[in-house]
Amino acid sequence: MVVLTSDFTGAQTASDSTKVLHDIVIHAYAAERPALEVPVAVGTIREHELNRFSGASVLSAVNTVAGVRMEERSPGSYRFSIRGSSLRSPFGVRNVKFYWNGLPLTDGGGNTYLNLLDFGALNSMEIIKGPGGSLYGAGTGGVVLLQSLDHPGELQGSVTGGSYGLFRAQAGGQVIQQNNFQMNLRGGYQQADGYREQTAMNRWMVQAGWKNTLSSKTTLQGTVFSTRLYYQTPGGLTLAQYNADPHQARPSTPAAPGAVAQQAAITNQTTFGGLMLEQNWSSRWTSHLGMFGSVTDFRNPTIRNYEIRNEENWGGRGDTQFQFSTHQLSGKITAGVEYQHFFSPDVVYDNNGGTTGNIQTDDRLRSQITVGFLQTELSLPRDWFVTIGGSGSFLRYDFLRISLNPEVQQQRTFTPVFSPRIALLKKITQQLSLYASASNGFSPPSLAEVRPSTGAYNNSLNPERGTSYEAGLKMNSESGWSINLAAYDFRLKETIVIQRDASGADFFINAGSTTQQGVELSVAWAKSLSAAILKSIRVWTSQTFNHYTFDHYVNDNNDFSGNPLTGVPAITVAGGIDLVFKRGWYANMTSYYSDRIPMNDAATTYASDYLLLGSKIGYNFGVRVPFTGFIGVDNLLDTKYSLGNDLNAVGGRFFNAAPGRNYYLGLSVRMAR
Repeated sequence: MVVLTSDFTGAQTASDSTKVLHDIVIHAYAAERPALEVPVAVGTIREHELNRFSGASVLSAVNTVAGVRMEERSPGSYRFSIRGSSLRSPFGVRNVKFYWNGLPLTDGGGNTYLNLLDFGALNSMEIIKGPGGSLYGAGTGGVVLLQSLDHPGELQGSVTGGSYGLFRAQAGGQVIQQNNFQMNLRGGYQQADGYREQTAMNRWMVQAGWKNTLSSKTTLQGTVFSTRLYYQTPGGLTLAQYNADPHQARPSTPAAPGAVAQQAAITNQTTFGGLMLEQNWSSRWTSHLGMFGSVTDFRNPTIRNYEIRNEENWGGRGDTQFQFSTHQLSGKITAGVEYQHFFSPDVVYDNNGGTTGNIQTDDRLRSQITVGFLQTELSLPRDWFVTIGGSGSFLRYDFLRISLNPEVQQQRTFTPVFSPRIALLKKITQQLSLYASASNGFSPPSLAEVRPSTGAYNNSLNPERGTSYEAGLKMNSESGWSINLAAYDFRLKETIVIQRDASGADFFINAGSTTQQGVELSVAWAKSLSAAILKSIRVWTSQTFNHYTFDHYVNDNNDFSGNPLTGVPAITVAGGIDLVFKRGWYANMTSYYSDRIPMNDAATTYASDYLLLGSKIGYNFGVRVPFTGFIGVDNLLDTKYSLGNDLNAVGGRFFNAAPGRNYYLGLSVRMAR
């Protein structure tokens, strides 16, 4: 749920909020411009906004962004969606590409292990909505840019405890500052018993980042993190089971054992590292060259089987930027290339009560992705701004099954695709701008989709292709008002949708075409006050209105054409109020509403709509004692609702109960070294 608040590390007055609105610099599309000059819908989540929440999950902060939705079906198991991209997400992330400190976090197989990150180590998120091909290659859902926390000369830490056995501790800061070299270290631990049977989790994470200024023109930066994550997976319930006892895990049946009996869970141990070299050749020429890699040990006992993967991912990304200026116009040209290589032995065993049994399949999966991109940004007279760009994507998959005799080998090289984008923005005043854009998107199936949990390799699954048209308004006034409005029309062909067989295993098919139309509105008002008690007030809301339908979709002689898109609510509304008092106290209250959600392509079953309320209160002790204490409550009304639903589940096992009313409290500190 959404709970909006501030603590010592993120508390801000209304006047500060107004200033931040004007000072926000958007890095999406390498623009590095004020938000009012960027012709694209970008949702931004900064450190002070992340610190409004308990820190146990980033879900609450993400769901304050219009057009973006994050779900949780057990602690540690997420679904992340931009403008309906959850259609092809059994869990985790599909069709949205993530970057960590400028390097791809999404690997060459299409996996994004977002749940590996300790979000206390996160400085900001920039969420690009819709096709991001002009700089980031394939993907019709969007792009998310993550930046790690960096406070020179500071140390931070926090401890939080709460309902369902929640315990979280994290600490870090700058440990070295010598001449031209600085290093930050951070560590974190989190555990929870879970709010359902078979939903316990724990996560250890260490992270390091460093920056070495080699000369006045050359900088080398590095980042590395290592995480061990374990979380249990309870499985979906039928409506009858959900109504009888929503806290139970999927029970055993005569045909299949239950989640507890099979010890259904995921263990993921990943180490990720990368280097980025920045070279400022002159006032006009700049280049970036990055190298990255990761290794993952992934173990997943399920009701059906026990999967073990050992993944290797490596690659590089480089770009060159040229800035120019004449009497009539100025601008920047960016050209670059990104390459990823992914390889994974993937062995599936029988699951004998949480231990491996006989081998079912033994596969070798490999992918190679190359993206070339070019973008031109122009600043024209009379405050006109134009962006023209595009990317070319080249993709190859290799599949080898060695558990058969003779071995089975398949390859697929996708037809190269060019994805263009054009956008125009007019700055009406220094506080108001209008923009319009058109873009094409290309999204190939991930390796998890061509070789899903059924074990069958689907070499005929086609990439998605889509065209998006968007228009919007941005306003940041000196009086404290901020308004962002976007309307879009997105037409997607060869839409990839999730299906499930009788055992509950996922598989994917192309569903013809979809129409996805929507309006997104975000409004905020902040005001400094001279009252004796109240120092500032901030009121905000974000609203999403969708009309998503299947245009032409026939599957097994069932015609779903005209039905609403599965798993997407038509309306979501978040809102809240932030109060800062003069003697160190602050209080925040938040509401979040979601419309009902279709659970299957036939739209015969819906998860009910729900309203969530939450609040958090804290006290800043002061500069000499740099501690903040806080206490909060989520789901204040104890609303019963289902989240992270199993879409198109056989047997009607759609429902995953979300947490009821729960509490947390904690203490944070931030001080100079």
